[in-house]
Amino acid sequence: MTEMVYGTVPVQTGEPILPKWWRTLDKWTMSCILLLFVIGLLLGLAASVPLASRNGFDNFHYVQRQGTFGFMALLAMVLTSMMTPTLVRRLAVIGFICSFVALALLPVLGTDFGKGAVRWYSLGFASVQPSEFLKPGFIVVAAWLIAASQQINGPPGTLWSFALCLTVVGFLVMQPDFGQSCLILFGWGVMYFVAGAPMLLLVAMAGTVIVGGVVAYSASEHFARRIDGFLSPDIDPTTQMGYATNAIREGGLFGVGVGEGQVKWSLPDAHTDFIIAVAAEEYGLVLVVILIGLYASIVVRSLFRLMKERDPFIRLAGTGLVCMFGVQAMINMGVAVRLLPAKGMTLPFVSYGGSSLIAGGIAVGMLLAFTRTRPQGEIADFLRGRGRG
Repeated sequence: MTEMVYGTVPVQTGEPILPKWWRTLDKWTMSCILLLFVIGLLLGLAASVPLASRNGFDNFHYVQRQGTFGFMALLAMVLTSMMTPTLVRRLAVIGFICSFVALALLPVLGTDFGKGAVRWYSLGFASVQPSEFLKPGFIVVAAWLIAASQQINGPPGTLWSFALCLTVVGFLVMQPDFGQSCLILFGWGVMYFVAGAPMLLLVAMAGTVIVGGVVAYSASEHFARRIDGFLSPDIDPTTQMGYATNAIREGGLFGVGVGEGQVKWSLPDAHTDFIIAVAAEEYGLVLVVILIGLYASIVVRSLFRLMKERDPFIRLAGTGLVCMFGVQAMINMGVAVRLLPAKGMTLPFVSYGGSSLIAGGIAVGMLLAFTRTRPQGEIADFLRGRGRG
């Protein structure tokens, strides 16, 4: 009767998992993710060759590794997207606990690879960045707690989630990793806003973040150097920001041509943090606009599907995941065009990086699991019906 009233896709009894998954999946978002990965491989063919040459590897060493990591990420995404929301929540709790323990042990067992921030575990053949895996786990766990607090006689889940957020941010600041800290705070803030947070409280939180930034500027030389470089009216042409700015300017509308770019030979992070500069120089504004369109499509389409979701937990978790995904992309591109200070943040599914790719695959898999079509009425119908009662 519910299906007849609301006109949703009927669920067939005993339907095989794969056909059911494919029928209920948001195929548009999946297609956008695949296109991002293909573009990442294409840019990797250009951006990572100089790095491989400097390190004495085969020219396509890093491209092959990115292909391997990408396959693992896509596999993780597909498998996760097949799970039920309950199973996703359980996976997130386990993943969050493991990632948090790994994050807490970084000062003892981690390494900085000469970059001034202890963020990685070195495994010899690869490295692991726990904060990348922590983000999706935290979002789902925090959404679960906030949703639980909305139930009658429910626990003070919102307060617990905020305490958990501050704890995670504290460990990230110790590395220091202010970029990931901002993402965690933003993700929690978005979910709290969607759950019905008072605007005054959100303003107070924003003020607290500003005060924290001032304290970090005074206490951290690494942070202060990046802020000073961002605020300086002049750009040192020998810095990463200078190389990236010049590359974007040289690219123009259609770029200088495939393989003709020069910034990849000067930028040490051309294949990760500044890969958008390689895209702008060789392929021009056209490819950059395509990338922005793909990220915007994923965010907007997912939010529209989540607006129709009745379950508060699914709505909050999905919103947190997709907003964090979109803001990370915005920060990476904003840094490259000097709209934001340098953050050391990858471009999702485009930049090179095993931890970033695999963790991104898990996060998007969770999002796809939350946005799958379910036999339920529109949320507006539910609210109208409740209002009549």
